[in-house]
Amino acid sequence: MKAIVARKIGMSNIIKEDGTVEPITLISAEPNVITQIKISEHDGYNALQVGTGKTTKLKKPQVNHFKASKIQPKIVREFRVAEHDDEVSIGSQITVADFEIGNKVKVTGLSKGKGWAGVIKRHNFHRGRKTHGGGSYRRVGSIGSMYPQKIFKGKKMPGQMGNTQVTVRNLTISLIDTEHNIIGLKGSVPGPKNTVLVVKGEK
Repeated sequence: MKAIVARKIGMSNIIKEDGTVEPITLISAEPNVITQIKISEHDGYNALQVGTGKTTKLKKPQVNHFKASKIQPKIVREFRVAEHDDEVSIGSQITVADFEIGNKVKVTGLSKGKGWAGVIKRHNFHRGRKTHGGGSYRRVGSIGSMYPQKIFKGKKMPGQMGNTQVTVRNLTISLIDTEHNIIGLKGSVPGPKNTVLVVKGEK
């Protein structure tokens, strides 16, 4: 399975061979180092733990955990796999060169946080009428009748908007720069600039 941890750079565009302009999102994908290989017999499932970046703020258990891979990563993520490749080992790298132009991927990240929002902005509610005695313009309105004397879970109400995990599927890789470790994806991905993203190849 192709997967890599990256950071969002921002939007740009490229000119294709037929002269059309295609909007793309540039993401920086520094080489990911495999820090642990989990197997179903020992851990209950198959997965690869990867790390990227560099930090000195690690506690002693973490330092010992990452000693085999010879890195001190700032970001650590885990990818589940059906079965392990014989060529994969602790310390080996996953780079942008493992992807190809035209590949379909899904990108997971945190969406932009919008703070506390009302139902009109958060759930696209219609405002109340401003004529014929209407005095409730941007309020929620009725949230339940006498029965069952409680508010159902999942009721659309004001609250925190954004800052949730979002996955965008079927994005096409339009650009790969192995020299600068950059991938260009057709379309947009979740989050603001510098957001940590997980890019996985679609099955």
